[in-house]
Amino acid sequence: METTALPVRFTDPAKAEIMRLMQAADFIPGQYLRVGVKGGGCSGMTYVLGFDAKTDKDDQFDVDGIPVVMERSHGIYLAGMEVDWQGGLNSRGFTFNNPNATKTCGCGTSFAV
Repeated sequence: METTALPVRFTDPAKAEIMRLMQAADFIPGQYLRVGVKGGGCSGMTYVLGFDAKTDKDDQFDVDGIPVVMERSHGIYLAGMEVDWQGGLNSRGFTFNNPNATKTCGCGTSFAV
């Protein structure tokens, strides 16, 4: 089980929300928080953030007790990105501040590099 330096950063509110989700009754023990990208969205790529199993294509990280995995090839798109949690009434959910994005969509979950 190899752990390397995480190319993305989580704010304290994001870490607190992830820990809250991991404490939920429907959380499946042994899963990792997957951070990544996939094709699609109005700007070309979309962020992936959810709980999943580790594969042989993943690097594993530990972020203050949160087990995180990311497919090795996704690091070039996400290096230096910050994941935050907004808990307000008008803006609620995870947000992504990605310095590699050359274009983003209005919803903030789709980007181009």
